Amino acid sequence: MHLPAWRFGKPYESLERTHLVHFLTGEPIAEVSQVGGAMLGRDLQKAGQARAALLAIDPEEIVERLQTAGNLYAHGTLQVGDSRQSPDDFVKQQSATTGLPESLCRSNMQKNLFVLSNMDRMLDALSRGLPPEILWRGYGREHRGVVVSYQAQSPVLGLVLPSNSPGVHTLWLPVIALGVGLLLKPGGQEPWTPYRMAAAFIEAGIPAESIGLYPGATDVGATMLAGCRRSMIFGSAKTVEQYRGNPNVQVHGPGFSKILLGDDCVDDWERYLDVIVESVAANSGRGCINASAVYASRHTKAIAEALAERLGPIDVRPPEDPEARLAAFTVPGAAKATWEQIEAGLAAAGVSHATAAYGPRFVEGERCGWLRPTVVHCATPDPEIARAEYMFPFVNVVECPQARMLERIGPTLVATAVTDDATFQAELIDSPAIDRLNIGPIPTTKLDWLQPHEGNIIDFLYRSRALQLAAEAPAGVAG
Repeated sequence: MHLPAWRFGKPYESLERTHLVHFLTGEPIAEVSQVGGAMLGRDLQKAGQARAALLAIDPEEIVERLQTAGNLYAHGTLQVGDSRQSPDDFVKQQSATTGLPESLCRSNMQKNLFVLSNMDRMLDALSRGLPPEILWRGYGREHRGVVVSYQAQSPVLGLVLPSNSPGVHTLWLPVIALGVGLLLKPGGQEPWTPYRMAAAFIEAGIPAESIGLYPGATDVGATMLAGCRRSMIFGSAKTVEQYRGNPNVQVHGPGFSKILLGDDCVDDWERYLDVIVESVAANSGRGCINASAVYASRHTKAIAEALAERLGPIDVRPPEDPEARLAAFTVPGAAKATWEQIEAGLAAAGVSHATAAYGPRFVEGERCGWLRPTVVHCATPDPEIARAEYMFPFVNVVECPQARMLERIGPTLVATAVTDDATFQAELIDSPAIDRLNIGPIPTTKLDWLQPHEGNIIDFLYRSRALQLAAEAPAGVAG
């Protein structure tokens, strides 16, 4: 199967191609045409045509076409590259190159389908009821009768996509419905979702010239981030630091999501064990919304032991096994290097390995590796490992007084705080360390799609500005 580049509506087959193979067998799965940053730089000069093509269609019609695209993506057989691809083909191909179990690939398809099927409700929530034609025209009257104006900051959104979890694609699905084109650099091992989604969009009637797919090396990503006035990148903590303070780039890095057990609820910790397990292990622990730490003032050893009993026995299974819950590390040596880093952290004072009794955590394959769920107990928040996050079900259980939790947890994408203490709840709501807050026993992995995940994408793509119409100005009012 060959996946060409897609240059705003025109397929491009390159002589330079990467070869994707099955992570277990080495069987060839696909060839992907590679482009360079120079080609993308030239094509960016035509980016305005992507937005113009969308603005030529009524915004409500765009939403209806996206809803159709969601059904095609989840259930249809589509022309993807040079081949016809069924949903089953997609699942097997995605699993083969990412190492994700097939059952989790199907689960992520359903997430994308849900977002597209409910696009009208999502836009209403994200825009706070703003009439969609205002984004098309640039101004109009909101529900209060006040004239408002929103100015698009870029004709396209550039996205440097990852390979670790197909679930991140829900973040960019609303972009077309906002009248902004898509410019995608697919992940090296996971080109499948962007290619299939683009095929579904185009078959549903979204203009082909509003979408670009540019697989390639790091220079493509660098060109995209430099050339697009608005772009998004997924990466490590180092990537986050590199683009910190750049208003044109929205960075999605490690989440360091956590569960905080308040003093008023911690004695009943066993009631919340299911919530913790789901938060840690869902989607093979690959998401930034997976919990990487549990903070409590007491009972922490008992909590760690109970989590180890639930998570420790989970073992490697073939990707087609419906009970498979662990994804492989498909980059050679990655699993081993990660485990060696964890072992070094386990040697610190006050740190113990709760899952040690449940067999080896590192499982080496011929072409890949796996890491089985790992539970670590930290007597204080001080050890370096207490602040770690990894791409598999890994969790620290950290003993910390409630009064010091918010000063010690550090940046936290999702915090689930189990407490009925009104004072503590107010402190949590006021904490700048927490991005998304759940009060009560809600898994960190459970998202409300009618709320923004990390910031509001409309606020990122559009600028609210003052606009006055002379014909409507009150008589005698001077500027």
